[in-house]
Amino acid sequence: MKHNELDEIKNKENMKLIFNEEFNEDGAPNKDRWKYDIGGSGWGNDEKQFYTDELSNAKVQDGKLIITAKKEKCDFNEYTSARLLSKEAWLYGRFEIKAKLPKGIGTWPAIWMMPKDSSYGDWPQSGELDIMEHVGFDHGTIHATTHSIKYYWKANTQKTAEIKVDNVDTGFHVYAMEWRPNKIDFFVDDKKYFSAVYDPETDKEEKWKSWPYDKPFYLILNIAVGGSWGGQKGIDDSIFPQSMEVDYVRVYDLGLNE
Repeated sequence: MKHNELDEIKNKENMKLIFNEEFNEDGAPNKDRWKYDIGGSGWGNDEKQFYTDELSNAKVQDGKLIITAKKEKCDFNEYTSARLLSKEAWLYGRFEIKAKLPKGIGTWPAIWMMPKDSSYGDWPQSGELDIMEHVGFDHGTIHATTHSIKYYWKANTQKTAEIKVDNVDTGFHVYAMEWRPNKIDFFVDDKKYFSAVYDPETDKEEKWKSWPYDKPFYLILNIAVGGSWGGQKGIDDSIFPQSMEVDYVRVYDLGLNE
């Protein structure tokens, strides 16, 4: 057995479950654990949906959270959807989200994290961690990305990777991230396909500019419609409604000594 495999087994033995959301109570998402972003301003990405707190866009049913994007007018938008934010925030850990994704051109589901406080300034200075993104025009390609002021998508310098996954819209897969002080690993179904690592040589000038990931972040679950990425090939109105189903969210303490 390779040395790094032994290290991964040891790390898993040290993990402790500190948050688990199994979505076992039907109705609205648990208000003690989740809150909503609401509005239709484009969200900085020219997105076309209006996020609501309506049950038609986000509900718990049959042991799953169901976020649904719909073709319907709301305010000045032509689509509605939901974006849920965890009320709790964490610094480091393993984050597991078991989900089934929507399909169709124009859908842009995401499982991601943002900083609780903008300690280093507005986006992207304080960072963003994308555990899973999927754009409908490139079906089956899962993306993971880390953003900072030095490495982010508008400068085309983001640290990112992708993996092809079968049956993303018909089967559930576990999208996971293990976040440590100087390294962040990304997985699908326990297969690691991307590691973002702090490089003290390349990024020695001001660490926060390349690695602002030393503050608590909260979790976000959403489906965007269209947008600067999701809408690059247009929006197929015939596909709606489309849903992302989340079976569970689990957060583990990694047993770090740092």
